[in-house]
Amino acid sequence: MKLASLKHGRDGRLVVVSDDLAWFTDAFLIAPTLQAALDDWDRVEPDLRALAESLEHGGVPRGRFHEREAASPLPRAYQWADGSAYVNHVALVRQARGAEMPESFWTDPLMYQGGSDSFLAPRDPIPLKDEAWGCDLEAEVVVVTGDVPQGVSREEALSHIRLVGLVNDVSLRNLIPAELAKGFGFVQSKPASALSPVFVTPDALGDRWKDGKLHGTLSVQLNGQDFGRADAGVDMTFDFGTLIAHLAKTRSLGAGSIIGSGTVSNRDADGGPGKPVSEGGLGYSCIAEVRTVETILRGKPETGFLKHGDTVRIEMLDEKHHSIFGAIEQTVAPV
Repeated sequence: MKLASLKHGRDGRLVVVSDDLAWFTDAFLIAPTLQAALDDWDRVEPDLRALAESLEHGGVPRGRFHEREAASPLPRAYQWADGSAYVNHVALVRQARGAEMPESFWTDPLMYQGGSDSFLAPRDPIPLKDEAWGCDLEAEVVVVTGDVPQGVSREEALSHIRLVGLVNDVSLRNLIPAELAKGFGFVQSKPASALSPVFVTPDALGDRWKDGKLHGTLSVQLNGQDFGRADAGVDMTFDFGTLIAHLAKTRSLGAGSIIGSGTVSNRDADGGPGKPVSEGGLGYSCIAEVRTVETILRGKPETGFLKHGDTVRIEMLDEKHHSIFGAIEQTVAPV
Protein backbone atom coordinates (compact mmCIF):
# COMPACT_ATOMS: atom_id res chain seq x y z
CA MET A 1 0.00 0.00 0.00
CA LYS A 2 1.26 3.46 -0.96
CA LEU A 3 0.15 6.63 0.80
CA ALA A 4 0.70 10.31 0.07
CA SER A 5 -0.51 13.73 1.18
CA LEU A 6 -1.72 16.23 -1.38
CA LYS A 7 -1.08 19.87 -0.50
CA HIS A 8 -3.96 21.05 1.66
CA GLY A 9 -3.72 23.16 4.79
CA ARG A 10 -0.87 22.49 7.18
CA ASP A 11 -1.09 18.70 7.31
CA GLY A 12 -2.10 17.75 3.77
CA ARG A 13 -4.96 15.56 2.54
CA LEU A 14 -4.43 11.81 2.77
CA VAL A 15 -4.68 9.84 -0.48
CA VAL A 16 -4.00 6.25 -1.48
CA VAL A 17 -1.72 5.97 -4.53
CA SER A 18 -1.61 3.16 -7.07
CA ASP A 19 1.44 0.88 -7.20
CA ASP A 20 2.67 2.55 -10.39
CA LEU A 21 2.17 6.04 -8.91
CA ALA A 22 -0.16 6.95 -11.78
CA TRP A 23 -3.43 7.32 -9.87
CA PHE A 24 -4.75 8.36 -6.49
CA THR A 25 -8.03 8.14 -4.65
CA ASP A 26 -9.08 10.25 -1.71
CA ALA A 27 -8.93 8.63 1.73
CA PHE A 28 -10.64 11.50 3.54
CA LEU A 29 -13.60 9.46 4.74
CA ILE A 30 -11.22 6.98 6.40
CA ALA A 31 -8.69 9.46 7.79
CA PRO A 32 -8.26 13.12 6.81
CA THR A 33 -4.47 13.14 7.24
CA LEU A 34 -1.67 10.61 7.43
CA GLN A 35 -1.06 11.53 11.06
CA ALA A 36 -4.70 10.79 11.85
CA ALA A 37 -4.33 7.39 10.18
CA LEU A 38 -1.17 6.61 12.15
CA ASP A 39 -2.89 7.63 15.40
CA ASP A 40 -5.60 5.03 14.76
CA TRP A 41 -3.67 2.57 12.58
CA ASP A 42 -5.10 -0.71 13.83
CA ARG A 43 -8.61 0.44 13.02
CA VAL A 44 -8.07 2.28 9.74
CA GLU A 45 -5.36 0.16 8.08
CA PRO A 46 -7.79 -2.54 6.83
CA ASP A 47 -10.01 0.15 5.30
CA LEU A 48 -7.05 1.84 3.65
CA ARG A 49 -5.89 -1.49 2.22
CA ALA A 50 -9.35 -2.19 0.86
CA LEU A 51 -9.36 1.24 -0.76
CA ALA A 52 -5.92 0.57 -2.27
CA GLU A 53 -7.16 -2.71 -3.77
CA SER A 54 -10.22 -1.00 -5.20
CA LEU A 55 -7.99 1.66 -6.73
CA GLU A 56 -5.86 -0.98 -8.46
CA HIS A 57 -9.00 -2.53 -9.98
CA GLY A 58 -10.57 0.79 -10.99
CA GLY A 59 -13.41 0.37 -8.53
CA VAL A 60 -13.30 3.83 -6.95
CA PRO A 61 -13.15 7.41 -8.26
CA ARG A 62 -9.59 8.29 -9.10
CA GLY A 63 -7.43 11.13 -10.36
CA ARG A 64 -4.01 11.40 -11.90
CA PHE A 65 -1.28 11.51 -9.25
CA HIS A 66 1.15 14.34 -9.92
CA GLU A 67 4.16 14.41 -7.63
CA ARG A 68 4.44 18.19 -7.91
CA GLU A 69 1.07 18.44 -6.15
CA ALA A 70 2.20 16.33 -3.20
CA ALA A 71 3.34 17.64 0.13
CA SER A 72 5.71 15.51 2.14
CA PRO A 73 3.56 12.60 3.40
CA LEU A 74 3.94 14.08 6.89
CA PRO A 75 4.21 17.84 6.31
CA ARG A 76 4.99 18.11 10.00
CA ALA A 77 5.68 15.31 12.46
CA TYR A 78 5.83 14.79 16.20
CA GLN A 79 9.39 13.51 15.95
CA TRP A 80 12.30 13.31 13.49
CA ALA A 81 15.36 11.45 14.73
CA ASP A 82 18.20 10.73 12.33
CA GLY A 83 20.74 8.00 12.89
CA SER A 84 24.08 7.29 11.25
CA ALA A 85 23.63 3.65 10.37
CA TYR A 86 26.25 3.58 7.60
CA VAL A 87 29.35 3.73 9.76
CA ASN A 88 31.52 3.69 6.63
CA HIS A 89 30.38 7.30 6.07
CA VAL A 90 31.35 8.32 9.60
CA ALA A 91 34.74 6.55 9.35
CA LEU A 92 35.60 8.35 6.11
CA VAL A 93 34.73 11.79 7.47
CA ARG A 94 36.82 11.24 10.59
CA GLN A 95 39.72 9.84 8.55
CA ALA A 96 39.78 12.99 6.44
CA ARG A 97 40.00 15.07 9.64
CA GLY A 98 42.74 12.84 11.01
CA ALA A 99 40.48 11.94 13.93
CA GLU A 100 40.43 8.45 15.41
CA MET A 101 37.01 6.81 15.42
CA PRO A 102 35.95 5.29 18.74
CA GLU A 103 35.36 1.54 18.55
CA SER A 104 31.93 2.07 20.14
CA PHE A 105 30.71 3.68 16.89
CA TRP A 106 30.46 0.16 15.44
CA THR A 107 28.25 -1.09 18.28
CA ASP A 108 26.29 1.92 19.56
CA PRO A 109 24.33 4.03 17.01
CA LEU A 110 24.82 7.75 16.61
CA MET A 111 21.58 9.75 16.49
CA TYR A 112 20.41 13.33 16.67
CA GLN A 113 17.01 14.96 17.15
CA GLY A 114 16.06 17.03 14.09
CA GLY A 115 13.44 19.70 13.54
CA SER A 116 10.12 18.14 12.54
CA ASP A 117 7.72 21.07 12.65
CA SER A 118 8.03 21.53 8.89
CA PHE A 119 9.15 19.25 6.05
CA LEU A 120 9.62 20.68 2.58
CA ALA A 121 7.44 19.24 -0.17
CA PRO A 122 9.42 16.87 -2.42
CA ARG A 123 9.46 19.39 -5.30
CA ASP A 124 9.90 22.51 -3.17
CA PRO A 125 13.12 24.51 -3.61
CA ILE A 126 15.84 24.27 -0.99
CA PRO A 127 15.94 27.78 0.51
CA LEU A 128 19.52 28.96 1.01
CA LYS A 129 20.29 32.46 2.24
CA ASP A 130 24.08 32.21 2.10
CA GLU A 131 26.08 29.88 -0.17
CA ALA A 132 28.99 30.19 2.27
CA TRP A 133 27.04 28.02 4.71
CA GLY A 134 28.00 24.94 2.64
CA CYS A 135 24.64 23.48 1.61
CA ASP A 136 24.68 19.72 1.12
CA LEU A 137 22.19 17.03 0.17
CA GLU A 138 21.93 13.78 2.11
CA ALA A 139 20.04 10.91 0.50
CA GLU A 140 18.65 8.61 3.17
CA VAL A 141 15.98 6.03 3.95
CA VAL A 142 13.36 6.73 6.60
CA VAL A 143 10.74 4.71 8.43
CA VAL A 144 7.61 5.90 10.22
CA THR A 145 6.48 4.17 13.39
CA GLY A 146 3.27 3.64 15.23
CA ASP A 147 3.29 4.04 19.01
CA VAL A 148 6.46 2.42 20.38
CA PRO A 149 6.70 1.53 24.08
CA GLN A 150 9.81 2.37 26.03
CA GLY A 151 12.45 -0.35 26.22
CA VAL A 152 11.47 -2.39 23.15
CA SER A 153 13.83 -4.96 21.74
CA ARG A 154 15.11 -4.77 18.18
CA GLU A 155 12.65 -7.47 17.10
CA GLU A 156 9.73 -5.75 18.81
CA ALA A 157 10.72 -2.43 17.28
CA LEU A 158 10.50 -3.85 13.76
CA SER A 159 6.85 -4.72 14.31
CA HIS A 160 6.07 -1.05 14.98
CA ILE A 161 7.29 0.16 11.57
CA ARG A 162 4.30 1.33 9.54
CA LEU A 163 5.82 2.99 6.48
CA VAL A 164 9.08 3.35 4.57
CA GLY A 165 10.26 6.28 2.44
CA LEU A 166 13.17 8.51 1.45
CA VAL A 167 14.45 11.87 2.66
CA ASN A 168 16.79 14.60 1.53
CA ASP A 169 18.28 15.56 4.88
CA VAL A 170 19.64 19.00 4.01
CA SER A 171 22.78 20.01 5.90
CA LEU A 172 24.73 23.25 6.15
CA ARG A 173 28.20 21.76 6.46
CA ASN A 174 30.16 24.92 7.21
CA LEU A 175 27.96 25.66 10.23
CA ILE A 176 28.37 22.18 11.72
CA PRO A 177 31.91 22.41 13.23
CA ALA A 178 31.13 25.42 15.42
CA GLU A 179 27.88 23.85 16.63
CA LEU A 180 29.50 20.53 17.46
CA ALA A 181 32.32 22.35 19.25
CA LYS A 182 29.73 23.56 21.75
CA GLY A 183 29.07 19.93 22.65
CA PHE A 184 25.31 20.25 22.36
CA GLY A 185 24.34 19.02 18.88
CA PHE A 186 22.90 20.40 15.64
CA VAL A 187 20.47 23.33 15.40
CA GLN A 188 21.25 25.98 12.77
CA SER A 189 23.16 23.53 10.59
CA LYS A 190 20.09 21.35 10.06
CA PRO A 191 17.34 23.26 8.18
CA ALA A 192 14.11 21.71 6.88
CA SER A 193 14.39 18.42 4.99
CA ALA A 194 12.16 16.98 2.25
CA LEU A 195 10.45 13.58 2.25
CA SER A 196 9.63 11.44 -0.79
CA PRO A 197 6.18 12.02 -2.38
CA VAL A 198 4.99 8.56 -1.33
CA PHE A 199 5.49 6.33 1.71
CA VAL A 200 5.07 2.56 1.33
CA THR A 201 4.08 -0.19 3.77
CA PRO A 202 6.93 -2.69 4.32
CA ASP A 203 4.94 -5.64 2.91
CA ALA A 204 4.47 -3.82 -0.40
CA LEU A 205 8.25 -3.66 -0.84
CA GLY A 206 8.58 -7.44 -1.15
CA ASP A 207 12.16 -8.71 -1.03
CA ARG A 208 13.46 -5.16 -0.92
CA TRP A 209 12.46 -5.01 2.75
CA LYS A 210 14.47 -7.59 4.66
CA ASP A 211 15.95 -7.75 8.17
CA GLY A 212 14.92 -4.18 8.92
CA LYS A 213 16.71 -2.77 5.88
CA LEU A 214 15.59 -1.39 2.52
CA HIS A 215 17.55 -3.04 -0.28
CA GLY A 216 18.06 -1.46 -3.68
CA THR A 217 19.92 1.27 -5.50
CA LEU A 218 19.35 4.75 -4.13
CA SER A 219 19.77 6.97 -7.17
CA VAL A 220 21.14 10.47 -6.66
CA GLN A 221 21.53 12.95 -9.51
CA LEU A 222 23.12 16.38 -9.33
CA ASN A 223 22.27 18.76 -12.17
CA GLY A 224 21.12 15.82 -14.29
CA GLN A 225 24.32 13.80 -13.84
CA ASP A 226 24.60 10.53 -11.89
CA PHE A 227 26.14 11.31 -8.51
CA GLY A 228 25.25 8.26 -6.39
CA ARG A 229 24.18 4.65 -6.97
CA ALA A 230 24.71 3.14 -3.52
CA ASP A 231 22.68 0.12 -2.39
CA ALA A 232 20.74 1.04 0.75
CA GLY A 233 20.85 -2.55 2.02
CA VAL A 234 24.65 -2.86 1.86
CA ASP A 235 27.09 -1.66 4.53
CA MET A 236 24.23 -0.65 6.84
CA THR A 237 25.74 -1.38 10.24
CA PHE A 238 22.53 -0.76 12.22
CA ASP A 239 19.13 -1.84 10.86
CA PHE A 240 15.99 0.13 11.63
CA GLY A 241 14.96 -2.18 14.46
CA THR A 242 18.23 -1.38 16.19
CA LEU A 243 17.84 2.36 15.56
CA ILE A 244 14.29 2.44 16.93
CA ALA A 245 15.24 0.38 19.99
CA HIS A 246 18.13 2.79 20.61
CA LEU A 247 15.80 5.80 20.46
CA ALA A 248 13.20 4.12 22.67
CA LYS A 249 15.62 2.98 25.38
CA THR A 250 14.50 5.65 27.85
CA ARG A 251 11.19 6.91 26.41
CA SER A 252 8.20 5.82 24.41
CA LEU A 253 7.73 7.08 20.85
CA GLY A 254 4.51 8.59 19.54
CA ALA A 255 2.79 7.41 16.37
CA GLY A 256 4.18 9.28 13.39
CA SER A 257 7.77 9.32 14.60
CA ILE A 258 10.19 9.45 11.67
CA ILE A 259 13.56 7.70 12.01
CA GLY A 260 16.30 8.20 9.42
CA SER A 261 19.14 5.92 8.40
CA GLY A 262 21.74 8.61 7.93
CA THR A 263 23.55 9.08 4.62
CA VAL A 264 23.59 5.88 2.58
CA SER A 265 27.21 4.92 1.95
CA ASN A 266 28.91 1.91 0.35
CA ARG A 267 32.56 0.90 0.38
CA ASP A 268 34.30 0.32 -2.91
CA ALA A 269 34.66 -3.29 -4.11
CA ASP A 270 38.25 -3.32 -2.80
CA GLY A 271 37.07 -2.20 0.64
CA GLY A 272 38.37 1.33 0.27
CA PRO A 273 36.56 4.65 -0.20
CA GLY A 274 33.90 4.70 -2.88
CA LYS A 275 34.66 5.94 -6.39
CA PRO A 276 32.63 8.40 -8.46
CA VAL A 277 29.99 6.96 -10.78
CA SER A 278 31.96 8.41 -13.71
CA GLU A 279 34.88 6.15 -12.73
CA GLY A 280 32.77 3.01 -12.46
CA GLY A 281 32.04 3.31 -8.74
CA LEU A 282 28.80 3.58 -6.80
CA GLY A 283 29.31 7.25 -6.13
CA TYR A 284 28.02 9.13 -3.11
CA SER A 285 24.82 10.15 -1.35
CA CYS A 286 26.16 13.49 -0.13
CA ILE A 287 28.79 15.99 -1.23
CA ALA A 288 30.64 15.82 2.09
CA GLU A 289 31.64 12.23 1.37
CA VAL A 290 33.14 12.93 -2.05
CA ARG A 291 35.01 15.88 -0.51
CA THR A 292 36.27 13.51 2.18
CA VAL A 293 37.51 10.99 -0.39
CA GLU A 294 39.22 13.78 -2.33
CA THR A 295 40.96 14.90 0.87
CA ILE A 296 42.13 11.36 1.63
CA LEU A 297 43.39 10.72 -1.91
CA ARG A 298 44.65 14.15 -2.98
CA GLY A 299 45.08 16.15 0.20
CA LYS A 300 42.19 18.61 -0.21
CA PRO A 301 38.52 18.74 -1.25
CA GLU A 302 37.79 19.70 -4.85
CA THR A 303 33.99 19.39 -5.21
CA GLY A 304 32.02 22.42 -4.08
CA PHE A 305 28.83 22.41 -2.05
CA LEU A 306 25.46 23.26 -3.58
CA LYS A 307 24.99 26.67 -5.16
CA HIS A 308 21.89 28.61 -6.12
CA GLY A 309 20.39 26.97 -9.21
CA ASP A 310 21.77 23.47 -8.53
CA THR A 311 19.19 20.69 -8.75
CA VAL A 312 19.16 17.47 -6.73
CA ARG A 313 17.08 14.36 -7.56
CA ILE A 314 16.73 11.35 -5.23
CA GLU A 315 14.68 8.21 -5.92
CA MET A 316 14.67 4.42 -5.99
CA LEU A 317 13.50 2.42 -9.01
CA ASP A 318 12.08 -1.10 -9.09
CA GLU A 319 13.06 -3.90 -11.47
CA LYS A 320 10.87 -2.37 -14.20
CA HIS A 321 12.52 1.02 -13.72
CA HIS A 322 9.39 2.45 -12.11
CA SER A 323 9.82 4.84 -9.20
CA ILE A 324 8.87 3.20 -5.88
CA PHE A 325 8.51 6.28 -3.67
CA GLY A 326 8.41 9.00 -6.31
CA ALA A 327 11.26 11.46 -6.68
CA ILE A 328 12.59 14.18 -4.42
CA GLU A 329 13.66 16.83 -6.90
CA GLN A 330 14.75 20.18 -5.53
CA THR A 331 16.54 23.25 -6.81
CA VAL A 332 18.57 25.44 -4.48
CA ALA A 333 17.06 28.91 -4.39
CA PRO A 334 18.05 32.19 -2.71
CA VAL A 335 15.89 33.41 0.14
